[in-house]
Amino acid sequence: MHLKVNDESLEVAVDAERTLLSVLRHELGLMGTKYGCGEGNCGACTVLIDGEATRSCITPVTSAGGREITTIEGLANGDELHPVQEAFVEHTAFQCAYCTSGFIMSSAALLDRNPSPSDAQIQSALSGHICRCGAYGRILKAVKSASGEGGAE
Repeated sequence: MHLKVNDESLEVAVDAERTLLSVLRHELGLMGTKYGCGEGNCGACTVLIDGEATRSCITPVTSAGGREITTIEGLANGDELHPVQEAFVEHTAFQCAYCTSGFIMSSAALLDRNPSPSDAQIQSALSGHICRCGAYGRILKAVKSASGEGGAE
């Protein structure tokens, strides 16, 4: 099967029943995308497929074939962090960081579609994500900061 992950074209021999998350982690060694609930409810496994935030734990690998897949490892431009990644660091928008890559990927997709979202739009885009540490206020500030709309402390 042909996959395009983080701008790299790859051929992988995998069982069609496997999830994209499983292939990313176990075949490609991309460990930034996390396994959380396994049901698409927590957001820890979020990647971008053709620019859309997608839960990789419930996405069959076959449905991602030939499409543009971006993981947290591919979001940065070389050594230059993506603006959302920079904002998460600047605002310490994490604690244990288990959920962080999912929040960042959904935030990046949102800002790509809507560079100046309202608080309600950010909350809607991130509503399916769970942060067990409760860093939601800092996450909102980080996304607002990455949008250029504020978030300064």
